[in-house]
Amino acid sequence: MFKKINLKSFWQKLDKNLLLILSSLLLIVIPLYPKLPLFDVIPGYIVRVRLEDFLILFTIIVLFIQAVRKKVTLKTPLTKIIVAYAVVGLLSTISGIFLTKTIPMTQVHVLKSFLHYLRYLEYFSLFFIFYASIKSKKDLKTLIYTSFGAYFLVGIYGIGQKYLYWPVYSTMNREFSKGITLYLTEHARVQSTFGGHYDLAAYIVILLPIIFILTQFFSNKLFKLFLWLTFSIGIWLMVMSASRTSFIAAIVGILITILLRSFQEKKVGQKIKFFISKSIITGSICIIIFSTFGDDISERLLQSLNNYPIFSSSYIVVTSKLSEATQILSSNISFINPFEQIQIDKPKNGLSTDVAEILIASDTRPSPIKPSDVFVDVPNQIRVATVSATGETSMIVIEVPRTYSENAIKHGLSLAIRLDTLWPQAIKGFYSNPLLGSGYATLTKSQVDEFTEADSTDNNFLRTLGETGLLGFISFYGIIIISISNAFKIFYQNEFKNNLKSLLAIAFIGSSIGLLINALFIDVFAASKVALTFWAITGILFALNNIKDDKVIVAPEKKRKRKVKGKFSNTPK
Repeated sequence: MFKKINLKSFWQKLDKNLLLILSSLLLIVIPLYPKLPLFDVIPGYIVRVRLEDFLILFTIIVLFIQAVRKKVTLKTPLTKIIVAYAVVGLLSTISGIFLTKTIPMTQVHVLKSFLHYLRYLEYFSLFFIFYASIKSKKDLKTLIYTSFGAYFLVGIYGIGQKYLYWPVYSTMNREFSKGITLYLTEHARVQSTFGGHYDLAAYIVILLPIIFILTQFFSNKLFKLFLWLTFSIGIWLMVMSASRTSFIAAIVGILITILLRSFQEKKVGQKIKFFISKSIITGSICIIIFSTFGDDISERLLQSLNNYPIFSSSYIVVTSKLSEATQILSSNISFINPFEQIQIDKPKNGLSTDVAEILIASDTRPSPIKPSDVFVDVPNQIRVATVSATGETSMIVIEVPRTYSENAIKHGLSLAIRLDTLWPQAIKGFYSNPLLGSGYATLTKSQVDEFTEADSTDNNFLRTLGETGLLGFISFYGIIIISISNAFKIFYQNEFKNNLKSLLAIAFIGSSIGLLINALFIDVFAASKVALTFWAITGILFALNNIKDDKVIVAPEKKRKRKVKGKFSNTPK
């Protein structure tokens, strides 16, 4: 009755496909599993060890065992330059300890710098893992479907988070990163399974061009419609995250993807027609979602334009026209939001993001003059020595009104923090050692021996330059430039072929350029879920060079039987 299991055959298949299985699992766990900490590496520091770190470590061990057994290779077009960056990063850390002395010779500071160094190596490991995982067209197909499925579930969770009080696990500050269960209030930003709305937005910047490209590859109309729906969910997530830079980066990335895809058409008229038609479709989706759900991001974009009256007045006119058009459209179309029909009780075992912010920040009276993007004014808490009537000295904490810089009043608090503190600190780190920088996790300190609970520059270019100097900057972004160049090479080799290989190369170019734009204001290549996803996609890109033909990968549609010379064929019609 029962078929005898051939253990030898089973272990052979497992051995052959283990990296592929682990890669698929990583594509699911990295974006979908919330940032729930397992334990601290450094007490008081925001970075903690999580489940995905152990999964990645196990996969790295498997990768090295397979490499020793000659089953896979670690020799790739990027191996030398990645090793070069790893050497520069190590030298930068040593230089920070012994030469510039920007890393104090204490356990906590040295450990923190090496922790960041190891995190970058962890991110790069995904490139080698995914490069080695793909051995055939079938493997490529598996990873593409898995990535798409994870992206779709991220969108579904975001919808549930917005309308159904699904849990939020944030790492926006030290207290949140402990794994506190939160839920979103009406105007809070959606962050889905990510630790913050900026990370979610950067992830969408990577995936949106790929989803668009898949709409051009598959021929099944029902599945194509489902892909456009998923694309729309991505735009909705972007709008609800209210990240201005990411929104602009995503639009640019999609436009580049559409432009490059239009070059694959043979005739000039067809190229123009494709570019215009697809731009209208994607533009319409963005406009409808933006005008319907984009009150928060619209207000933030207007804040950015406040100092430019010509642009701000034009922006107000355009958005008001879009709002009117949307209202007319909605009045003519009967639409029922199913979530509005359901009465959902707020979770009893969680805090709203607004309440949590107030509990942590101790909200008090408003300041008479404050930046346009400050809605809850938090006073400064200062420790002051007092002397009692008996002559005893004690320290008390008093609250004084918070004062804001000229940049904060003029540009808003978000940009002012960058202009006044974060960016100058990064430049200072670069000047301390132009070749190697001041070392990892040294840029946010006001004093050398200060311990900061988080490290961010909000400009990945300046962060790389400040921490690892010119050598680190050239080697790190050299990796990305070589990757984009390889994508262009694949594109030119398959210019007039509408195959998956060329389409993925086009999507990678759009995603990478979009992410580089995003890096102007966010440390996207230092954000774990974003960086891991990017280097995984980069590994898939370079693996395309090892696949000679991808014509077998077809749309997931039902095969239709058709009669051929008296026989039936299962070839798709």
